[in-house]
Amino acid sequence: MTGKNIDLRDIIARMHNEIVDGLDEELELEIDDGRLDALINPQYHHEKTESDLDRHFYFRELLRLQKELVKLQDWVQHKKLKLVVIFEGRDAAGKGGVIKRITQRLNPRICRVVALPAPNDRERTQWYFQRYISHLPAAGEMVLFDRSWYNRAGVERVMGFADELQVDEFFRDVPEFEKMLVRSGIILVKYWFSITDEEQQARFMMRISDPLKQWKLSPMDLYSRSRWEAYTKAKEDMLKRTHIPEAPWWIVNAVDKKKARLNCIHHLLSQLEYKEITHERPSLPPREYSPDYLRSELPASLYVPTIY
Repeated sequence: MTGKNIDLRDIIARMHNEIVDGLDEELELEIDDGRLDALINPQYHHEKTESDLDRHFYFRELLRLQKELVKLQDWVQHKKLKLVVIFEGRDAAGKGGVIKRITQRLNPRICRVVALPAPNDRERTQWYFQRYISHLPAAGEMVLFDRSWYNRAGVERVMGFADELQVDEFFRDVPEFEKMLVRSGIILVKYWFSITDEEQQARFMMRISDPLKQWKLSPMDLYSRSRWEAYTKAKEDMLKRTHIPEAPWWIVNAVDKKKARLNCIHHLLSQLEYKEITHERPSLPPREYSPDYLRSELPASLYVPTIY
């Protein structure tokens, strides 16, 4: 086939295949969620929560919501809005899963994910919020924080990386900090993903048994499991002291991963009054052909070996 005579039927068939491939990618993610269930010690099997959502309904609804996310992305870009979404919760609560589904079909130049590592020695001497500020969105951007400045109210407090004076200072500062963000024009949405003690135990056991997911468990994550009650107290204190009208908390029931994803995305879409932006259908210009052009042959050594 040359560029001169493209078969429309072939284009339609390829479009269909692209859609199927997209569904397969999502299916792959779903299969991966429970891929090594059988490796878990039988004593934990009864604790694993499975979704009672119809599988076809879940996929159809997820694709419908992702289509709406594309519209939201276009609206944010068109209106030069600045959107920040914070995802917090215990380890293995499902934050990463919903972030993957949100970003799966979006433009990474418009919607980006921020997941900062532990602060280095220099950052520890800075104003606490300083290292987060550089990641805030410019006009027409969406930023998703996979954990955020609320590390101080959670892991840093529970694990002893911040003393109570620093924690109290954080709680005094964060409402004012977030009010400043909102006054500057940033739309700030905060989610806490809530799971049960039993569900976290089951998810940790899955990760321990799964060689492709063991990297998700650091020694600190394992130790944090033993401090469930301390994290609960810290979470309750955080919600009480940082739930403000300008930036309220929204709690996502995340025991059922599929329902959590759909509910969170649906709620996020409801936080902005967006409209579909009509785009002018682009036209592909004709390719120029030169009768004197001869394509040169490249050495075979430049090509990646055809193993598959």
